[in-house]
Amino acid sequence: MKLSKNYEKLEKSAVKLTVTVDKADIEETYKKVTANYTKNAQIPGFRKGHVPAKVLETKYGEALKADTLSEVIDASLNEIFSDEKETENRPLPYAQPAMEKMPEFELGKDLVYSVTYDVFPSVNVKNFSGITVKEPQVTVGDAELAEELKGIQERNATVTDKTSSEGVAKNDIVTINYSELDDSGNVIEGSKREGFVFTVGSGENIYKIDDEILGMKKDETKEITKTYKKDDADKELAGKTKKISVTVKAIKVRDLPALDDELAQDVNSKYKTLDDLKADLKRQMETALKRRLAEIKNNDLLSQLVEKNQFELPESMLQAELDGRWRMMAQQFQTTTDQLERMMASSGQAKEAMLDAWKPEAEKMLKSRIIIENLLKERNISVTPEEIEAQYAKIAEEGGMTVEEVKKHYEDPRSKEYLIDDAKEAKLYEELYKEVKVSKGDKMTFAELFRQR
Repeated sequence: MKLSKNYEKLEKSAVKLTVTVDKADIEETYKKVTANYTKNAQIPGFRKGHVPAKVLETKYGEALKADTLSEVIDASLNEIFSDEKETENRPLPYAQPAMEKMPEFELGKDLVYSVTYDVFPSVNVKNFSGITVKEPQVTVGDAELAEELKGIQERNATVTDKTSSEGVAKNDIVTINYSELDDSGNVIEGSKREGFVFTVGSGENIYKIDDEILGMKKDETKEITKTYKKDDADKELAGKTKKISVTVKAIKVRDLPALDDELAQDVNSKYKTLDDLKADLKRQMETALKRRLAEIKNNDLLSQLVEKNQFELPESMLQAELDGRWRMMAQQFQTTTDQLERMMASSGQAKEAMLDAWKPEAEKMLKSRIIIENLLKERNISVTPEEIEAQYAKIAEEGGMTVEEVKKHYEDPRSKEYLIDDAKEAKLYEELYKEVKVSKGDKMTFAELFRQR
């Protein structure tokens, strides 16, 4: 097809494409459309397939023009967007070209039409000045290992009921009924809760009454009056005095197993001794620490790059991301998107308000992704087969597997593609950290680092 094209850049990474198709292609397509009508048209007084062109044009003139227009536009756009040289000007998959008005059609003249659509944003990331990435200072030592082992003990603990004569103690698992009382001792509507379970000392209860229920026995009821500090983290409680009625319904004690070879074998048959478990646990923690620190550094770097290299997102890209998050939320609730919207509305939450609340985080994530994609392309980052082999070895070492097991996991072409993409990004970050300053961040424990999520 003989055609010419012109691109005009618009705001928010949109383009206006104007296409001119040669009149000879218009006439050829018109003849093909007319021939197809002739073959299939059934008009009284004429045999099927023998209707004169003039008769067809009289009866179906507008339809012939409309079909010709449609075929010419579809064919020309397909030809343009299938050109490998046009990758930067291809529409996003969720941004179909839109035509504001139909073009004028006249045989013997070139066809000129325009469409607008969104394209992948192009960002020239050059501003690295003043960027300092902070790396939290965390170690995996004996204390951190002991904390993880304690967690294993708790997950493998047996839980038994206390006798009726035994009172609540720290670390007990209690079930309580509670309600908030007004000044007259009446239950405040909506504050009653039954069967609430928590571990004493964890503070994981709305009124933070861990200390106040110590010593209470099963089926005992107690009225608690508690005044909260003005700077309490819970703004609903800060500076207030609450009167709460609490009834203990069950008290259970957690019996922790001994830290020995038997526990290690219960955790996994691959461990023969407690030392085996400790060694593997430390390796896992060090791997998790390395990944978490890299994640924090990368997020910090990207946040600063987004701030220093401003650009606008295509509307369709942001909307597609928000729609995707809405669908994911529906899946989590095991329902449809329409049912989720009705469910949220019944609880006083409008879908549009929720999407608006998600926008800032969605925009930041998309802009970070776009910056990475543009830098990968601009710097022509690639990985060699030898580097992929090294990646297999690294994954095997960190995961306690053999290289053969890792390779089997990545046999699927899509999985291997993800691995290659990850390797490219890791290579890019290595380059970027040579161009920005990395300084020591705050000291924190292993547990604190992961609580930051």
